[in-house]
Amino acid sequence: MAGNSFGKIFRITTFGESHGEGVGVVIDGCPPRINMSTEDFVQEMTRRRPGRAPFDTPRTETDKVEVISGVFEGLTTGAPVTLFIPNRDVDSKPYEILRELFRPGHADYTYHKKYGHFDFRGGGRSSARETAARVAAGVVARKILEPLGIKVLAYTLELGGIRAESIDPEAINKNPFYCPDVDAVEKMKDILQKTRKEGDSLGGIVEIRVLGCPAGLGEPVFDKLDADLAKAVMCVGAVKGVEVGAGFEAARLKGSQNNDPITTSGFKTNHAGGILGGISNGDEIVLRAAVKPIPSIAQEQETIDREGRATKLKLKGRFDISAVPRIVPVLEAMVRIVLADHYLRSKILT
Repeated sequence: MAGNSFGKIFRITTFGESHGEGVGVVIDGCPPRINMSTEDFVQEMTRRRPGRAPFDTPRTETDKVEVISGVFEGLTTGAPVTLFIPNRDVDSKPYEILRELFRPGHADYTYHKKYGHFDFRGGGRSSARETAARVAAGVVARKILEPLGIKVLAYTLELGGIRAESIDPEAINKNPFYCPDVDAVEKMKDILQKTRKEGDSLGGIVEIRVLGCPAGLGEPVFDKLDADLAKAVMCVGAVKGVEVGAGFEAARLKGSQNNDPITTSGFKTNHAGGILGGISNGDEIVLRAAVKPIPSIAQEQETIDREGRATKLKLKGRFDISAVPRIVPVLEAMVRIVLADHYLRSKILT
């Protein structure tokens, strides 16, 4: 299976499956002499780990990160950093039905068509469990970015059609939905409760903002910063759409409306989302990700078996009602990884 690595200088390779021994990541290109301990990972891993919020899967994982290599006496050495997160709460029995049947909306069908054999337990490699490794890698990337004053902030902009109408950064980590609008939180809770009773799932929109990014990050043409950010966000399993700045709204504007006037004190507006010509312009970088509903639901669905015969499937297992909000720290991590990679590329040029 190819395609498990991401980045050029700061390069991550994730490994592991949902119901295997665990998941992990090898980080190549991490600079030396960065302070690092297992405690550095606790906060971000807690934000992503299952079984913490009321609408998460009941699967309870500690998600304690083990540092296997690349760190000596509390400092990175410049060698590849290997991080491992053991699976502690695995129950594969409900997935036995998937030996023969495909889940609608999931990767089972395409994995079978491509490989002819795959680990169906909890989705195997296609499971959101793999993203725990990305969050761990994002912690390392953050250690590169923080001394530069670069901060990445993500939050739930919309969940189940309920949209945040105000953005209060202080509110984000004070509610289980990572929502910046306290008035929207109760509405989100109500629609999730209703959807759970229906045996269904919900999608949403996550907004990601990058503060303090200097002008000049990004490579023209094929390695544009916005192109790499879009790929980073889009390669998270549940994401089906990405916007930068005004995004699709820009298609409805005239040039005179969409252009960001440049003044002696900076840009008057930010329809570009902080990126021009694939290079950061020093303004705030703004991205939005459209997150589809979780495909594993408790309702009966039409499907086929491995022989192509029509049948019905009703799943029993431990599922989230929505990938939002647990996807929020994952998207933060992927954006940090891209920014760390492009920063290290810019250092080579200078």
